[in-house]
Amino acid sequence: MSHASPSPITSPIQSMPTSASSNADGHVRPKSNRPEVPMAMAKNWLREMMLIREFELRCMQAYQDKKIGGFCHVYIGQEAVAVGTIAATEARDPIVTAYRDHGHALARGMDPKHCMAEMYGRIGGCAKGKGGSMHMFDRDNNLFGGHGIVGAQIPLGVGLAFATKYEDEVINADKNGGKSNRVTLAFLGDGALNQGSVHEAMNLAGLFDLPVIIICENNGYSMGTSIVRGTTMGHQISVKSEAYGMEGVEIDGMDVIETYWAMKELVDKVRATSRPIFVDMRCYRFKGHSMSDPRKYRTREEEERYEQGDPIGVLKAHLELRGLTEDDHKEIQREVRATVKASMDWAENSPTPPTSDLYRDVYRERWGPYTGTSEPEMLGGAEIECKFNAIDTTIDRKADLL
Repeated sequence: MSHASPSPITSPIQSMPTSASSNADGHVRPKSNRPEVPMAMAKNWLREMMLIREFELRCMQAYQDKKIGGFCHVYIGQEAVAVGTIAATEARDPIVTAYRDHGHALARGMDPKHCMAEMYGRIGGCAKGKGGSMHMFDRDNNLFGGHGIVGAQIPLGVGLAFATKYEDEVINADKNGGKSNRVTLAFLGDGALNQGSVHEAMNLAGLFDLPVIIICENNGYSMGTSIVRGTTMGHQISVKSEAYGMEGVEIDGMDVIETYWAMKELVDKVRATSRPIFVDMRCYRFKGHSMSDPRKYRTREEEERYEQGDPIGVLKAHLELRGLTEDDHKEIQREVRATVKASMDWAENSPTPPTSDLYRDVYRERWGPYTGTSEPEMLGGAEIECKFNAIDTTIDRKADLL
């Protein structure tokens, strides 16, 4: 089987770019000019992508077994995007994304057991079982969600970039010479491109010179509508960035090595200049928009063409040329399956939140029926003290509220 990224036939996605290229100058950087990725790093990427794939397959099974409820959007086919982009950042760089977020959480370093427990709606989850599939948060790893409202995470990402810039250049100016040195990644799907809040945020990012990379994971379909039917310039969405004074770049998101090198160049550029960049990340989801999507809007022939360019298979083929054996691959596979199985067992054994938790994590302070808040288990579970009382706690409002 060939592992080259195929050209689409009926898909709305245009041919994958062979490199990152700026729409401002048209400069092309061939893949052949990229440095060789260290073998250990590339093998780790293979493991991470295989972990995400196995995790998502097990989530699909658990959803069908009714162990996972609500909405569930799996990341199968797009693993190279999360792994390659996040590998190009530093741990201190903030990340925010939409609701197809399990892959980003795992690539950022969240323990699979806390991720799975959140899927199951259990106390051991990263949001104590209250967020579910669409709301993966990891404060220690600077992952700020997982957001369910289409496009609403982009203003948050731009706000994070504003916050880091202000902190670096003003609050901590004496420590770092007043230079912004963090980069925010803000992910969205192509279906969010027409949301007004996205354009308002991009306008502010360009106006204030904010260090943010807005990454559109362009899998060609806004749920079940092809991008060329619902979005102007759907064949080249990177040009939309020009209106906001920012560079627009296209990247092949089906090749993790290419994604990494292209993103590393952009991250370094934003860190040095504190200027925003918009990325059209070309990719393809192998499954439906969500678990309830029958995928009748595209042909099986199209899906099979893209599956030939499976990003995991592309990287595996590359590593085989550099000495990866079938035994090496099987060992990674065994390790990944054991990790995911352990995460499912751990999630099963984690308690469901009690009814009393309806009054937890609503307000930080205690008043009336509300009992304050605490850290999730993965951060230690400590009670969070509220040092500021906005409410007159001498008044018992419990009866009124109930």
